[in-house]
Amino acid sequence: MSEVVAKQSGEDNFAQNIKIPSLGWIIGFLFLVSFLGLFSVVPLRKIMIIDFKLTYPSGTATAYLINSFHTPQGAKLAKKQVRTLGKFFSFSFLWGFFQWFFTAGDGCGFVQFPTFGLKAYENRFYFDFSATYVGVGMICPYLINVSVLVGAILSWGIMWPLIENRKGDWYSATENSSSLHGIQGYRVFIAIAMILGDGLYNFVKVLGRTLIAMYHQIYKKDAGAVLPVGVNNSPVNSALSYDDERRRQLFLKDQIPLWVAITGYITISIISIIVLPHIFPQLKWYYILVIYIFAPILAFCNAYGCGLTDWSLASTYGKLAIFIVGAWAGAAHGGVLAGLAACGVMMNIVSTASDLTQDFKTGYLTLASPRSMFVSQIIGTAMGCIISPSVFWLFYKAFHDLGEQGSEYPAPYALVYRNMAILGVEGFGALPKHCLTLCYVFFAGAVVINGIRDLLGKKWARFIPLPMAMAIPFYLGSYFAIDMCVGSLILFVWEKLNKAKADAFGPAVASGLICGDGIWTLPSAILALAGVNPPICMKFLSRKVNSKVDTFLGS
Repeated sequence: MSEVVAKQSGEDNFAQNIKIPSLGWIIGFLFLVSFLGLFSVVPLRKIMIIDFKLTYPSGTATAYLINSFHTPQGAKLAKKQVRTLGKFFSFSFLWGFFQWFFTAGDGCGFVQFPTFGLKAYENRFYFDFSATYVGVGMICPYLINVSVLVGAILSWGIMWPLIENRKGDWYSATENSSSLHGIQGYRVFIAIAMILGDGLYNFVKVLGRTLIAMYHQIYKKDAGAVLPVGVNNSPVNSALSYDDERRRQLFLKDQIPLWVAITGYITISIISIIVLPHIFPQLKWYYILVIYIFAPILAFCNAYGCGLTDWSLASTYGKLAIFIVGAWAGAAHGGVLAGLAACGVMMNIVSTASDLTQDFKTGYLTLASPRSMFVSQIIGTAMGCIISPSVFWLFYKAFHDLGEQGSEYPAPYALVYRNMAILGVEGFGALPKHCLTLCYVFFAGAVVINGIRDLLGKKWARFIPLPMAMAIPFYLGSYFAIDMCVGSLILFVWEKLNKAKADAFGPAVASGLICGDGIWTLPSAILALAGVNPPICMKFLSRKVNSKVDTFLGS
């Protein structure tokens, strides 16, 4: 939103499309929009955790880390599990530290290793040696990992190369690969279409079941009808283990009243609809009202997708808000700034929704009180509304060239989102040729695939890919799909060799890999802030390019 970034975007910098960052309004903005996502998914917590049995890999890893210190399976096994977790935690941390030495510049390091050749690397098919994604692959069900790989092959292996061959016909040959007027437009919006198709299908299915159950309870007095969002009358699966039965009972017993969620959401919505236009005059109250009407659906989609793949696609839904609100407002009425503000509103709602359901999964596995988890999330969100802007403000004041290309902190996504907002004011008509048609096709495809899965039943549905999981690599690339499949392969071979040991120690190994790699980011960030840079750049060049480099250096 700042003038520094606006100058780099090449637009006519109207005053209504620029807002100078200030600590006061940033904190106020976050307090107005950050709590809505928490209230929007509370009524659906049972569906996510118990009915759908979504994995939430990071939440599961966190729960396993906690349970490893308080396991009821016996002190001997617990010590072995903790020892295993510690070994792979240390390995993952040290591996991240080792990789850091080779990342002195852009495109350097093991994360850029062209495992399958340079041509495959150009289409993002490579193994990036990420311990995190290997661990996630060990936790996620095989169907999820295979679905992600199928989506990667369909998009980066088939569709994008074919569409790129249409450069100059379907979109301008002068557009770079990151422009939404070019190939990136297909990547982003087809992924969004699939995600929305899958998420909305499941939302409508849950809503339908809820309405039918309500009808039976109210009009037919059928006490056996179960509301998906309810906490009573939940049928007990006799096949559940003792631990799972205890988890289920506690999770359903310590309920958060439905009226609290509804009242909280409506109250905060009304307050923010009144106050937000005073912070952003370009963001009209009726724009915000429409966002809040559809936000619970998108929050459900994001929480559902996060439960499947561990990816929160908050930025994807934010891009959708940019285009819709930006096109609605128009360039003459501050559409760029309105789109960016709407993006912030949407991203806050859907990201906090997925965070809370992730925490509910952790609480479910650790026998924590859902009510306590909800209250803790509210407290943590309130702290984040102060701490995050304060950290940003320190950078903003300490580095006067923050956001400028070529500076120490260029903030590249700032310019990306600004350009998206500029494109948004032109509407969807500015997208490349046939992009919307493909979006319609993939939206319908996601709905049809889900319908087929439900019609065939569990026996055959496990062989049909999940559209939500397939959509993620459409936008992000194929590298993490390969990492996750490597994790699945490791677990599969381990189970074939010794299933009992794999069941007992597989989650510990996965959790160690995820946590160790994640913890390394903290010292890595501290080194960056201290100005300590890696000493080596390891790059991979083709023979032809390497010969040119040798010739240049020799001269």
